[in-house]
Amino acid sequence: MPNEPTPRHPDSVGAWVKQFHRVSQAAIDRVLRPYGLGPTQWYVLYHLANDGPTTQRDLAETLQVERATLSGIVASLVRKGLVEQSPDAADQRRRVLRLTPAGQDLWEALPDPIATVGAVAFDGIDPADLERAIRVLEAATRHLTEQSWEGTQP
Repeated sequence: MPNEPTPRHPDSVGAWVKQFHRVSQAAIDRVLRPYGLGPTQWYVLYHLANDGPTTQRDLAETLQVERATLSGIVASLVRKGLVEQSPDAADQRRRVLRLTPAGQDLWEALPDPIATVGAVAFDGIDPADLERAIRVLEAATRHLTEQSWEGTQP
């Protein structure tokens, strides 16, 4: 995009990953806006459409969002008539989420924003380069995840 600021450390992989994430999230927002959805709402519908009914607690863990954040997102989807909540048969304090018929209909009409944005972002890029980038980012993520940061000086 024109007028996009250059990262402070242009040769830093992390800076470009952050820049790509920011720009791709904005593009995903634009793809979903005509449907009245945000990206996290889309991910909720995605998991319910593909995995079936699930507890709100499990979905928060899957999406890696705070339970309070997910509560607001779910409440919005319930108000829109796309998702319904019901008590879990095993534990009445837990809520099970499922798509409503309207939610299923919307899901079937939605474009896949990840595929749509990815097709534009990666157009003309050699598949071998994409595979290499994935391997590098997977390894870097694993290294950071497995690193014990105890006692690390700032």
